Amino acid sequence: MPKSVIFTISAAWDAEASVWSGHCDDIPAAADAPTLDELLTKISAMTLDLLPDNHPDVDPASLFLQITALRDAEPTAA
Repeated sequence: MPKSVIFTISAAWDAEASVWSGHCDDIPAAADAPTLDELLTKISAMTLDLLPDNHPDVDPASLFLQITALRDAEPTAA
């Protein structure tokens, strides 16, 4: 069984554009989406497309994507 490989997606909320902006330096890939799930879907597709060119030794079945997300804290309504 191949060793697991984890690529990290760094994401930040852009309040002005109302989208999550994310990038993965390991591929490289970058995308914007209104939700983290949609961002993950976009970058996941890009990663699988670019994997053979950037990391030919990595088996796609052993690849995991991890999201690190940054967003301002929002106060709760009382």
